[in-house]
Amino acid sequence: MEFDTIAAISTPLGEGAIGIVRLSGKDAINIVNQIFSGSDLNEVNSHTIHYGKMIDPHTNNMIEEVMVSVMKAPKTFTREDVVEINCHGGIASVNRLLELVLELGARLAEPGEFTKRAFLNGRIDLSQAEAVMDLIRAKTDRAMDVALKQLDGKLSKLIQRLRQDLIETVAHVEVNIDYPEYDDVEEMTKSVLLEKTTDVYQEIERLLTMAKQGKILREGISTAIIGRPNVGKSSLLNTLVQENKAIVTDIPGTTRDVIEEYVNVRGVPLRLIDTAGIRETDDLVEKIGVERSRQALKEADLVLLVLNNNEPLTDQDRQLFELTNDLELIVLINKTDLEERLDKNEVEKLAGDHPVVSTSLIEEQGIDDLEEAIAKLFFEGQLESTDVSYVSNARHIQLLKQALTALEEAQNAIDMDMPLDLIQIDVTRAWRILGEIVGDTVHDSLIDQLFSQFCLGK
Repeated sequence: MEFDTIAAISTPLGEGAIGIVRLSGKDAINIVNQIFSGSDLNEVNSHTIHYGKMIDPHTNNMIEEVMVSVMKAPKTFTREDVVEINCHGGIASVNRLLELVLELGARLAEPGEFTKRAFLNGRIDLSQAEAVMDLIRAKTDRAMDVALKQLDGKLSKLIQRLRQDLIETVAHVEVNIDYPEYDDVEEMTKSVLLEKTTDVYQEIERLLTMAKQGKILREGISTAIIGRPNVGKSSLLNTLVQENKAIVTDIPGTTRDVIEEYVNVRGVPLRLIDTAGIRETDDLVEKIGVERSRQALKEADLVLLVLNNNEPLTDQDRQLFELTNDLELIVLINKTDLEERLDKNEVEKLAGDHPVVSTSLIEEQGIDDLEEAIAKLFFEGQLESTDVSYVSNARHIQLLKQALTALEEAQNAIDMDMPLDLIQIDVTRAWRILGEIVGDTVHDSLIDQLFSQFCLGK
């Protein structure tokens, strides 16, 4: 498959040490060669880098001092000729180079089009392409490791093996339908069907069991910090982030809006949401903040309820326990450096099975206990082995659930002694659904939608 030549800036716009303009396509080398003063790029070896100058064809003036990397098909990311122009990292510099290569025949790449071409040219499958974006967005080392394993094809190989098992089973069914020469052939075929579908079913179940951890590693734990005003919510955010992101004062109602920040807790990204103190107020701006806090609470994976050790439990505190009773909750008793006026027995009774952690944020005490409680709550203290294939993508999880349903229906049909051709329909549907994960049976519109979420130049 041959496409036109595309170009884009592959580094963030702004001041930096270098900027990169990337081209991919059959004319990539020839286009750059027209404005490059140095080696003849058409004659150089593949995967080499060359020093030279970029010349404006209109004025013959030098516009940049560059290093040009030449990578010839098919051993490139897109399996096309790829050229990368490394120039000084300035907005004017990279934009001028991009304008020149577009004038000479390249087309501005769409978001994610380089990766899309890698997929369309068979360099990677769809799950690997999605892993590229996961790698870019990874916020912790563990999230990066999951993305790297998926990019390396670990998940793809597993899905392809499951699909192969199913298609071989379907072929076995078709042969026995077409050549029913023995009386017991149908019974034997159903026995094989049940065995194979059960094996695949159990493997998909295992993947879905790990999906919760994978999704958390990919997207983070949405964590709402709630409590009455002035109990230490913003101090908790600042302590975890190690920056003064939130304003901390003794004045109730200081936090008027929802503040979000990512923090790495034992390799797991937490999307911390510091909310306005939930209370009744006549202040219009604070009232809006309180309403946003309630909304953040509904969407949170984890709630950190902060209480003040220096004050007796109030009705507002008890109401917050009621609001969070059915959620994943950790209770923090803060300000333990001050005199204890809180009834901890009542707190533990209201918390029930939820963990209770004592902290003194001003002295940075209890943070390790909090991190341990979070890890235990979501990962039973630690992540699974690094050899595990995590499924972290929401699209993949949904497709695995659909495949599981199709296999359940096939097994039910076997139990009900239904005809082989009807059972075969469900098994084939499971095979087709699994193919959507790696892109073998996916619609063009979905491919376009997925790659549109990528950044330009990737």
